[in-house]
Amino acid sequence: MQVANNTVVSFHYKLEEVGGDYKEDSSDGDPMLYLHGHRGVLPGLEDAMKGKVAGDKFTVQVSPENAYGQRNEDGIQRVPIKHLIGRKKPNVGELVTVNAKSGKVNATVVKVGRHTVDVDTNHPLAGKELKFDIEVVDVREATMEEVSHRHAHGPGGHQH
Repeated sequence: MQVANNTVVSFHYKLEEVGGDYKEDSSDGDPMLYLHGHRGVLPGLEDAMKGKVAGDKFTVQVSPENAYGQRNEDGIQRVPIKHLIGRKKPNVGELVTVNAKSGKVNATVVKVGRHTVDVDTNHPLAGKELKFDIEVVDVREATMEEVSHRHAHGPGGHQH
C-alpha cells in the first residue's frame, strides 16, 4: 500500500541539522506513527512521504518554512520566575513551561536573573534546515476512529 491521505505510516528516522550539531535517531525504539494528510508530522516530511511504500528508504532535506518555521525574534521574552510551572530557579538552556495569558507555553531559558528569566519561545529547531534519513516500516489503511480523531493510534488501539 502506498502512503496517501488517511493511511497510517510507521517509520524510523535519523534527523540532523544541516551544518549544525543537532542529531536524533529513532532506530533504537519503536517506529514513529502518523496519520497521513492530517499534518501529524512536519509538512516537508509529510510531502516527501506521499507515494512511498513499506521498505522504502530515502533522504529528504526540509527547509525551515516546511519544518519549524523561521525564528521569531519577538519570541524572546523576559518573564517573572513565578510564572514558570514547576521550577523556581531554572538553568540556562533548560526547557520550561511558562504560564501565559494564552495558556501554557514551552520555552528555553536563555538568561536567569534574580526575579526574572529571559526565555525563547521559538522551537529549538526553528530557522534550521533539517535532513531526514527515512525508512518506511509499514503503511496501512487508517481506521474510522483514527480518521475521526485525526491521528494514528498505536498498537492496542486508543492511547490518549
